[in-house]
Amino acid sequence: MPARAFDGDAFVEWWTTGTPRGRRGRRSEAGPLGMMTPIELQFLGSGDALGSGGRFQACLHLRGADGGSVLIDCGASSLIAMKRAGLDPNTIERVVLSHLHGDHFGGLPFLILDGQFRRRTRSLQIAGPPGVAARLEAAMEVLFPGSSGVTRRFAVEFLELIDRRPAVVGPATVTPFEVTHASGAPAYALRVEYGGKVVVYSGDTEWTETLVEAAAGADLFVCEAYFFEKRVKYHLDYHTLMANRARLGCRRLILTHLNQDMLDRGADLKADIADDLQVVTVD
Repeated sequence: MPARAFDGDAFVEWWTTGTPRGRRGRRSEAGPLGMMTPIELQFLGSGDALGSGGRFQACLHLRGADGGSVLIDCGASSLIAMKRAGLDPNTIERVVLSHLHGDHFGGLPFLILDGQFRRRTRSLQIAGPPGVAARLEAAMEVLFPGSSGVTRRFAVEFLELIDRRPAVVGPATVTPFEVTHASGAPAYALRVEYGGKVVVYSGDTEWTETLVEAAAGADLFVCEAYFFEKRVKYHLDYHTLMANRARLGCRRLILTHLNQDMLDRGADLKADIADDLQVVTVD
């Protein structure tokens, strides 16, 4: 199927006339120009790379009232998580990647092969750091030799994200902010604007002032909290994050990418933590 061109007029029409909704189970009146459209975020995976607590690896599904959606990260376990959640993988048209570690993009070979064997026809757009196409091809060849060169019924298209340069990805505008995490390519926090709402995702990073910039004014900030207080290079701990909470400027904070140390400290936490398959309304 050929790539679908972005229709700016249609997007503006949807943006200004969508039917709004507040929290799940509760409806509210539309604001000026109908800007308050219902946006939901489902945590398909909220765990670390090693499956602490039996959790799936990083994967977020952001969806709007228009039926559009964006998948944010796609860890190696993500296809299993989608099917457990009742989400048809063939409906995923866009994936945005924070960085190129296996627990954040390693599910893509399985997503592509699942589409191939189930006669997918919708094109798949993958937006990620520079070099994303080559890294995905290499991963596919390691896992399933010859799979990257197979002719498919659907196109796989790539968009390289550039630091602080907004990019249109389907119904969303994604702005990447480079953070501090070694992964063989730039690692990003992702600021996603969709339906008049702003969702920011830290990806993996140690503390950096860039997070303050990325999260400013966000309706929801989904942030890594790998350890409770132990500091590990390239990762963020809960104590450091909370020491800077007031500076983040986001309305709501949800912690993700949790290892066992964090899971054991649930009673000590003063922030919400994500759970696999949890659905959050962004209002």
